[in-house]
Amino acid sequence: MPHFTVTKVEDPEEGAAASISQEPSLANIKARIQDSDEPDPSQNSITGEHSQLLDDGHKKARNAYLNNSNYEEGDEYFDKNLALFEEEMDTRPKVSSLLSRMANYTNLTQGAKEHEEAENITEGKKKPTKTPQMGTFMGVYLPCLQNIFGVILFLRLTWVVGTAGVLQAFAIVLICCCCTMLTAISMSAIATNGVVPVYIVPRAAIFRSDDALKESAAMLNNMRVYGTAFLVLMVLVVFIGVRYVNKFASLFLACVIVSILAIYAGAIKSSFAPPHFPVCMLGNRTLSSRHIDVCSKTKEINNMTVPSKLWGFFCNSSQFFNVTCDEYFVHNNVTSIQGIPGLASGIITENLWGNYLPKGEIIEKPSAKSSDVLGSLNHEYVLVDITTSFTLLVGIFFPSVTGIMAGSNRSGDLKDAQKSIPIGTILAILTTSFVYLSNVVLFGACIEGVVLRDKFGDAVKGNLVVGTLSWPSPWVIVIGSFFSTCGAGLQSLTGAPRLLQAIAKDNIIPFLRVFGHSKANGEPTWALLLTAAIAELGILIASLDLVAPILSMFFLMCYLFVNLACALQTLLRTPNWRPRFRYYHWALSFMGMSICLALMFISSWYYAIVAMVIAGMIYKYIEYQGAEKEWGDGIRGLSLSAARFALLRLEEGPPHTKNWRPQLLVLLKLDEDLHVKHPRLLTFASQLKAGKGLTIVGSVIVGNFLENYGEALAAEQTIKHLMEAEKVKGFCQLVVAAKLREGISHLIQSCGLGGMKHNTVVMGWPNGWRQSEDARAWKTFIGTVRVTTAAHLALLVAKNISFFPSNVEQFSEGNIDVWWIVHDGGMLMLLPFLLKQHKVWRKCSIRIFTVAQLEDNSIQMKKDLATFLYHLRIEAEVEVVEMHDSDISAYTYERTLMMEQRSQMLRHMRLSKTERDREAQLVKDRNSMLRLTSIGSDEDEETETYQEKVHMTWTKDKYMASRGQKAKSMEGFQDLLNMRPDQSNVRRMHTAVKLNEVIVNKSHEAKLVLLNMPGPPRNPEGDENYMEFLEVLTEGLERVLLVRGGGSEVITIYS
Repeated sequence: MPHFTVTKVEDPEEGAAASISQEPSLANIKARIQDSDEPDPSQNSITGEHSQLLDDGHKKARNAYLNNSNYEEGDEYFDKNLALFEEEMDTRPKVSSLLSRMANYTNLTQGAKEHEEAENITEGKKKPTKTPQMGTFMGVYLPCLQNIFGVILFLRLTWVVGTAGVLQAFAIVLICCCCTMLTAISMSAIATNGVVPVYIVPRAAIFRSDDALKESAAMLNNMRVYGTAFLVLMVLVVFIGVRYVNKFASLFLACVIVSILAIYAGAIKSSFAPPHFPVCMLGNRTLSSRHIDVCSKTKEINNMTVPSKLWGFFCNSSQFFNVTCDEYFVHNNVTSIQGIPGLASGIITENLWGNYLPKGEIIEKPSAKSSDVLGSLNHEYVLVDITTSFTLLVGIFFPSVTGIMAGSNRSGDLKDAQKSIPIGTILAILTTSFVYLSNVVLFGACIEGVVLRDKFGDAVKGNLVVGTLSWPSPWVIVIGSFFSTCGAGLQSLTGAPRLLQAIAKDNIIPFLRVFGHSKANGEPTWALLLTAAIAELGILIASLDLVAPILSMFFLMCYLFVNLACALQTLLRTPNWRPRFRYYHWALSFMGMSICLALMFISSWYYAIVAMVIAGMIYKYIEYQGAEKEWGDGIRGLSLSAARFALLRLEEGPPHTKNWRPQLLVLLKLDEDLHVKHPRLLTFASQLKAGKGLTIVGSVIVGNFLENYGEALAAEQTIKHLMEAEKVKGFCQLVVAAKLREGISHLIQSCGLGGMKHNTVVMGWPNGWRQSEDARAWKTFIGTVRVTTAAHLALLVAKNISFFPSNVEQFSEGNIDVWWIVHDGGMLMLLPFLLKQHKVWRKCSIRIFTVAQLEDNSIQMKKDLATFLYHLRIEAEVEVVEMHDSDISAYTYERTLMMEQRSQMLRHMRLSKTERDREAQLVKDRNSMLRLTSIGSDEDEETETYQEKVHMTWTKDKYMASRGQKAKSMEGFQDLLNMRPDQSNVRRMHTAVKLNEVIVNKSHEAKLVLLNMPGPPRNPEGDENYMEFLEVLTEGLERVLLVRGGGSEVITIYS
């Protein structure tokens, strides 16, 4: 917070006239703004009780608004226009100083060393921070494309189409894409609900870098060795620096995009010039071409017909005579069909329907002619290697649509993360979904069914089917599939360690704390090694079909909880859940969560159970050992047990700012008939809460509990009926106390149970306090303000509550105006947003005004305020009102003089009433000579007239003393004409008058005005003047809500 040093230049003359007629000159003030974090003790800071104003040379006399123990002669004030708020500048800073800090926020990655050391570096030594410049295309769209596209597109999608058929394969891809799209919408809501400073989830695409293209164990071992070697190389690249990963990533992504374009080009070319891709068939059975030389039973050599190698596989002799052959081989011919007949062949009609087979079955072409002979199962047929089903294909394909959070993992590098993440992620999902769905149709329309179902390409000598289809060369697909794996692997090895490091640094899971350490440049070394070890496990498994369902489980569980969190935040109406993403709805999150849960059990129910058990164990471990989280009949007994458990959980710690919501204690005043005087206060509470959270309605009956117990029960029933009529869901608490002020204090201290306690007090303004000779009303009001402040609770004071709308009224237009003078936790920002959730205020617009002083840059303040509101996800019109120093007007001076004269007159009037009561008591004592003892009533204490209704003995000395005091009282009335106003009161009246002028000018037609409520004076002698200042501040406004924060932040820019 900026600190100001005020130096007096000259010693002006004393006198009130100079104070009124002359404006404090800036030439007489030298203000040095210091941006250091620690205040200089040798200087007078504007914060706290040392805040001073240079009032044209007038040294301020000791008064009710100063803590005299800390006051020193010569201290002067700085800001005349905010004199009402000067005592609390230490806890409630000026808006201009707050905005300059909030608007300069930078999106640094959580856990980065630069971010950790930023606060400890002095201003002169700070290095210029590199502003994130990555946009939507380079920062989100391309990384998501690279992470989503993987080898499954090139190695398994054809097999999925051939096994499930075009229709069911289309459904599989569509379901998986819908799941990620709905999750992306929920993630966009999270991204637009505040600043996104951390990673969300890693991409484990490195696990997909191995596939079982070879069936021999020797070849699998070779693949394990090769995979491990490439993993080590990628780890070294990531270890050297992320900038090299970004350089390689662009190259790898370009190769993948070229490969996909080659598929489309090859499909178009196949419509008029299909590639030569023969497949050998025996009847309708597919033959493996790995060991046969020609696709026939015989072959011509030197004009002689000799048996082919195929003959030897099905017959017991390589000769034509005395030979026994397989019966199916004998009765069926060997033919060669075109493996890729082309787009115009009409083969799609055969590939529409699924062909699920058990393990070991022969892949057959249903439309081919075949003799109805069983024959023996020969290894030269192409066999099914795994029992196939719809659920199995879902589990294998789903990892190919993951990777949607690659953009959010780069939030620290984005110029505008809240804009780029939703747009880039959704566009990437739409792009990849189109590619997947179109390829399903193209593969089904161009490739023969038996080739599609041949997972390892046995019928085509191990050639890649997609490579053969593509144009101009199959090597384009080979290179593209390899680089897609390497690129996704590098992205995973970059993002996953940072997520692990962030979790370790937050101490969410204690045993992972060691992985929070990093290199000197902030790179997560230990987390990188653990990620590489996990990736090595996937390589050692060496089977894409085994690894893919495991990946699917954990991705689905991650997406499930993302959707669940968003849906719950919306349904619970959490105040800080304000996503700016306009297309989000809780039903979409719920649908996404349902799809994720269904896919988990569809793909593999036993993997789903194992994953849920692991997640539950981690949750219970975090709950038991982890860091501080923010995160008469049987039915009645169960409810009590659940309530007890929930209350104990709430006691574990204070709620995080993101979870803060106003828990109201509404203080109602009852009349003589025990009816509520201001029922609209409950109406306002219901509009503010919208049925969510805790609401306690409290009231006080003055008297003895034993005597007034029945009245208390009747009043409680009256309040409950009113709560039901106003649709306020909450509890009623009635207190019987001997003194009203003590009863209110007891309510504020003791209402609630455990963690279910109020954090905000709502009360009405004491109307008519000026006209009443009884000071109890306003003294009780100020006492309540002080008790609320001491308890660190927020306070809402509704003035002119009878003009507030009922629940049946609805404003069709209008404004809710917020006058943000000082920052006290963000209540002024949060309240209009909560009110707009109710139908009464929904169509109102929010306007936020703040005040700029002479030394403030109003243009920059407006920009900073707009940026701040953008981060808060609050749509509001912004305006900065300039309040330059001006002469204290004669009206202000006269208004202050009238206030002090009235206060002094009432004090004398109360004193005269005391003297009259004293004389009556003396007459009784003289006539009856009785010793009377009277207990002072609550009214006597509240008015503080210090009546002495005690035993009196009539004497001449006491009679003369009484006459002398009465004479002094008359002199006091004469002194009212000659009194001069206190300069501190003049300055505060000047603040109230000036602020009221600009507020009435801007907000006289507003439906509701929210305004910072200045704190009461530390010295109770100025209480009555404080009430007058508040009255002047809010004059001419129809509906006013004075807001005073509880000392803690209630709103945050973070997601």
